[in-house]
Amino acid sequence: MRPLMSCVLLVGLMMAAPQLHAAPKPTQSQAQPLKADKVLVIKHKRQMHLMWRGKIVRTYRIALGFAPKGHKRQEGDGRTPEGHYVIDWRNPKSRFNLSLHINYPKRADQAQARRRGVSPGGEIFIHGLPKSWSMVGKAHALKDWTLGCIAVTNAEIREIWRAVPNGTPIEIRP
Repeated sequence: MRPLMSCVLLVGLMMAAPQLHAAPKPTQSQAQPLKADKVLVIKHKRQMHLMWRGKIVRTYRIALGFAPKGHKRQEGDGRTPEGHYVIDWRNPKSRFNLSLHINYPKRADQAQARRRGVSPGGEIFIHGLPKSWSMVGKAHALKDWTLGCIAVTNAEIREIWRAVPNGTPIEIRP
């Protein structure tokens, strides 16, 4: 992206930031460490919830793939997958601050893509912001901009990183 265009985009996002709604207050005590045993994403609300024993303990505003409606069908479609997956590994050296990998594509996703003669894509993560965007903060969620991932702020991904162990189920709803 050209430097001038990047600046215009960043200024526009920063000016629009007050339009973001605050997330509900957490239900877990601030004194105890945040823990999650499930991640729930509601795409149409642009929300991600960390769950503990069936209760929401934290909610985040998110950005999704640039074409978020519908289940991911192939590489490059800009969609975020839908269904039941697992956080299976993490990348501490991600160019998006930190990232947690979602085990997409599963066998059904691969079979569907194979029948259509396309790649299902992959490399779907929950991640923070690109290093050059860190000052954008919560304004990043005003527009869906990822290639299919779920994006949060850098402070939020650090909190999620500590709360969500590998093996945690993630449900992504339309």
